[in-house]
Amino acid sequence: MSKTLETGPSRSVSDVASAASNRWKALVFIALAQLMVVLDATIVNIALPHAQVDLHISDANKQWVITAYALAFGGLLLFGGRVGDLWGRKRAFVTGLFGFAAASAVGGAAVNEAMLLSSRAAQGIFGALLAPAALSLLATTFTDPKERAKAFGIFGAIAGGGGAVGLLLGGFLTEYLDWRWTFFVNIPFAVIAALGAFLVIKEPAGGRNRNPLDIPGVFLATLGLVSLVYGFTRAESDGWTDPFTIGLFVATVVLLAAFAFVESKVKAPLLPLRVVTDRNRAGVYSSLGLAIIGMFGLFLFLTYYLQVVQGYSAVKTGFAFLPMVASMITGSTQIGARLMNKVPARALMGPGFIFAGIGMLLLTRLEVGSSYAGVILPGMILLGLGMGTAFMPAMSLATHGIEPRDAGVASAMVNTSQQVGGAIGTALLNTIAASATGTFLASHHAAASAGAAGQKLVQAQGLVHGYTTAIWVAVAILAVAATIALTAINAGRPGTTTVSSTDAKSAEGESEDEVQIPVAMH
Repeated sequence: MSKTLETGPSRSVSDVASAASNRWKALVFIALAQLMVVLDATIVNIALPHAQVDLHISDANKQWVITAYALAFGGLLLFGGRVGDLWGRKRAFVTGLFGFAAASAVGGAAVNEAMLLSSRAAQGIFGALLAPAALSLLATTFTDPKERAKAFGIFGAIAGGGGAVGLLLGGFLTEYLDWRWTFFVNIPFAVIAALGAFLVIKEPAGGRNRNPLDIPGVFLATLGLVSLVYGFTRAESDGWTDPFTIGLFVATVVLLAAFAFVESKVKAPLLPLRVVTDRNRAGVYSSLGLAIIGMFGLFLFLTYYLQVVQGYSAVKTGFAFLPMVASMITGSTQIGARLMNKVPARALMGPGFIFAGIGMLLLTRLEVGSSYAGVILPGMILLGLGMGTAFMPAMSLATHGIEPRDAGVASAMVNTSQQVGGAIGTALLNTIAASATGTFLASHHAAASAGAAGQKLVQAQGLVHGYTTAIWVAVAILAVAATIALTAINAGRPGTTTVSSTDAKSAEGESEDEVQIPVAMH
């Protein structure tokens, strides 16, 4: 009896310590998977010119290396999130990782255009299964406010800075090894993350949504999102007034409106409207999507500026982005994570987007011979600090207070806002930049005809004018994102927030009661 009394408490303490240790181990593998997905969004861009030459891909078809991935990933995210709710997030996570690794192996071994494009589409499909599962596992694993703040700080830093790391890694692999390694590098990431997840991730019991799959919702949501992403891709290449482009946008409106109608009527919707009609989550999804529009456009223009105008190599360009990555990690882990439990989310997101906008504003001063240390570096640091500070509470608030059975689709909506924002940012801002460059060159035609040196200078000036014009638009977009964050997000004072009472609802979608419960999260 005495022995039982002595060892019982110690065993309990040991179990608690072991569970805490497993949570942080789980974070390592979840973050590794997220890094792989985010890296893939930019790493292939640098390898594309080399792959195009090796596989004899035409100029008209090269965009499909990017578009095939974007359409599959963006179009299937909601479906992937719902599959995670149905199967279990751990199973979806591991399946997505192994599938992504297999697709990457096929892409790296591609011997022709069809093989590469099909591998990119497969990467998008498995990415759409993996990404929502990663975020929802994070949300359901870390429920203690202090631990949650630290975990989402790390996750937010990776989500924000991984794209810039992809530029560095892609440049290094392409320049010193071969473009195929931009695909092969995913394999060790995926295998390590999958094996680690299998061993240490313990998914909370009772969190699955076992309702039958909403097939009409899947069909309408997938087609609507594919039409939206492809519409912006077409707008970039064929113009905004192209009849097919306009038709895609019209189809998007019709399909997504039909999707919303169906979701309001079916018994077990793909996307329960309670997920997106919550004021705070709606504010996060919209402001985060707008911020991504501006940030993705900036990555694109700074990459072009440094390589085309300044003559940087791919590797040097990647290193040039590192201060922004470091400041983003600092903003997320040292500012956002430390303050998240002390101030409302809007007090971090709003100022974060404003600081990022000021950083972009500094970059509107770019000229052909601008100094990296004097112009680019300060802008990057402010942008990184602002985005890191804002991303961290945004990621957490988007899944906080959600019912476990809805965690997958809520996480998918975060990824959807990022993916659609990236597609819009690339197409919209690139079109604006190209138009501004064309106007500049037309107005400086006489100067451009004054010898080869004059033509080269005016061409560079035209490119920079286009970039800065588009960056001005990005500044305005970030101002709107900050406004939404400050006005739409109204999570209460530290210690309380409004969440849906799971006791007042059933799996059949009964009416929701709002209750105030004490939590240390906003």
